[in-house]
Amino acid sequence: MLIPSHLKIHLASRAVDMRKSSQTLAVLVKNILQQNPLCGHLFVFYNKRKDIVKILYWQTNGFCLWQKKLEEGNFILPSSFSSPSLEMSSYHLQTFIQGLNCWDIGKAKELSYQYVS
Repeated sequence: MLIPSHLKIHLASRAVDMRKSSQTLAVLVKNILQQNPLCGHLFVFYNKRKDIVKILYWQTNGFCLWQKKLEEGNFILPSSFSSPSLEMSSYHLQTFIQGLNCWDIGKAKELSYQYVS
């Protein structure tokens, strides 16, 4: 999954019933996460067993819903949440959706060059 680095990604702090549709998840984004579901950000939800993840986002003219189920293992969540959602980087999301512990790795080193030879 290729995600632009400037895109905001919000991981929900509580498990969600994975039978929920894009419309119901959008209501959760608005009421629980206190975010605008139409803003284009990614909203990440997981189930109680932590083996399924759904990512909701708005694209131009409709909601997109992406899902991954781990056949073995679980998605690793942070040890604690201090708010309804946790903002994460695209770098961390890439690791998270592989079922790896993204919370122990630092940020990717960002390089900035003035010219290319």
